[in-house]
Amino acid sequence: MPFPTSLTKAAVLTSLSLLLLGCSKSAEATPVFIADSTPSPTATPSIIRYGGENNFIFLSIEENGYAHLFVQREHPQDLPLTRISSGEWNDIAPALSPDRTKLAFASDRSGFWDLYMMDLQSGEVSQVTSSPEYDSAPSWSPDSQWLAFETYINENLEVAVVSVSDRSQPILPITTDPASDHSPAWAPDGRHVAFISNRGSDSDVWLANLDLSGNDRYQNLSNTPLAAENHPLWNFDGSKLLWSSTSQTIGFSGLYVWESSDPTRSARWIGDGSWGAWNETAEKIVAITNSANQNYLTSYDIKGGLLISPTPLNGSVRGLAWGFANLPNPFPDSFTQAARDVIPALWSPIITPVPDVPNQRWYVVPISDVQAPYPQLHDLVDESFNALRNRVIIETGWDTLASLENAFIPLTTNLDPGLDEDWLYTGRAFAINPLMADTGWMVTLREDVGAQTYWRVYVRTMIQDGSLGEPIHNAPWNLSARYELDPRTYEQGGKYAAVPSGYWVDMTALAAAYNWERLPALPNWRTYYRGARFSEFALTGGMDWYSAMRELYPVEALITPTRVLPPSLTPTRTFTPTEPPTPTRTPRPTSTASLSPTPSVTPGPTDTPIPTATPPTIIPQ
Repeated sequence: MPFPTSLTKAAVLTSLSLLLLGCSKSAEATPVFIADSTPSPTATPSIIRYGGENNFIFLSIEENGYAHLFVQREHPQDLPLTRISSGEWNDIAPALSPDRTKLAFASDRSGFWDLYMMDLQSGEVSQVTSSPEYDSAPSWSPDSQWLAFETYINENLEVAVVSVSDRSQPILPITTDPASDHSPAWAPDGRHVAFISNRGSDSDVWLANLDLSGNDRYQNLSNTPLAAENHPLWNFDGSKLLWSSTSQTIGFSGLYVWESSDPTRSARWIGDGSWGAWNETAEKIVAITNSANQNYLTSYDIKGGLLISPTPLNGSVRGLAWGFANLPNPFPDSFTQAARDVIPALWSPIITPVPDVPNQRWYVVPISDVQAPYPQLHDLVDESFNALRNRVIIETGWDTLASLENAFIPLTTNLDPGLDEDWLYTGRAFAINPLMADTGWMVTLREDVGAQTYWRVYVRTMIQDGSLGEPIHNAPWNLSARYELDPRTYEQGGKYAAVPSGYWVDMTALAAAYNWERLPALPNWRTYYRGARFSEFALTGGMDWYSAMRELYPVEALITPTRVLPPSLTPTRTFTPTEPPTPTRTPRPTSTASLSPTPSVTPGPTDTPIPTATPPTIIPQ
């Protein structure tokens, strides 16, 4: 479906109003869109409450580099986490319809990112949008007839709506701003859509009033400098709005609740979490919490009290929904088949025999066709690196890992200050070439986990037609901005940059599928660029650094390592003092021969006698 770029704003609003009015099922839940100053009232849809036996949590979780849909009950003992979709593609951003019969989601199963709809009774999947542009993050209208979603158009993300009942209707925009507008949440009154936008530099929660036009339509709800908000979601009656926030310098990261009855009051912190979803009565919140390299599922009450202890998940979460769903018992055949699918391992170690290795220690082996100071890795992880490298070629269209800043570093080589116990010494780490960031082929997003700072690395795809990668949603962190002579930027270690256009691959998530973990920045990274350590990944195998080093080196080498000092960056010749030159005697002039019979001698200077020491005279007493 083409995005209507040629329509004027007034025409779009009018068309949107007529289409939604004409396709509505009931006046009670119809989202009415008009551009004049006298909006027509719409009643709040009736609330239907179900028993707890139909309470389901839908998730999208990455496993082996692909995101699949899962379902479980609030209490896992009733229904543990069960896969309901599978395949070598991604299914993300599930959204349960208000009539509880369908699950909307985004998928690249056709080769491009489009919206799909799953019938929960039969398991059948139908396609909603079909275009090369990236479409994702669906949110249902209250009458289950429309979807608000994010779409990549005109080199950035915008929010639009599409009809699910009449596919011949065109896609119509809600936002048309050069900023990145994404993650819409349709309010239960049908007349407001919350979304995330970086039109104020960092990512904030904005509200679009669909009865207004122009800039008056939009309102910044969170307005939090140096914090990035994500994943807004309304409760059942629109009185509360839930979102996640990642704070850089002020406040707390986690889940926040905003009260629509007091719109000028700041949102209230509930608890830790990077993604949250209400239950249907808004008495509980299910949440995704994060450590550096692990996602957990937990739950809070409305006051922030912990209801479910954090349960580890097997991959990164790409979507979350919670509600009472009409799932049949037994499940549809497609669900059962997906649950039975065995996900193959992405790699396995192959041991390279090497003779004369003392004390059964491990060793490093070369990695072929890789440019690095020492192109070697530990024999237990080189297969993982090669598998990841081949996967990155498929996902990005180019050999991103052919040139590395570092792989294995010998113990006799010094790294920069503060990196004396870096994982590069173990042979279990590699660092991507940071020059890609200078040329625009790599960007980093800052993610603070507790008191530590981590980075999410994105690599630009070679093909930019939508068949590879995804758009970047939130503003990256510009580490080089510290050199702009702004004291505040220097103290922050950089600042937010504009969201880059184009399609990108999440290198951090892809590396995690092959067991490579990102490493935290050093505590002084704000004033020490190398301390950011944003491009390094390690396959620790659950070991600490000292244990990993003992796989390669004897204990004695770790106690008193022999270091080779690196050469000076600006070598100069060492000054060597020399003796002053010895004075020479002035040459004596010589006589000139004359033809005259009477010789004449030219007198010359005579030598000055050199005094000699006279021995003292001893006078006998």
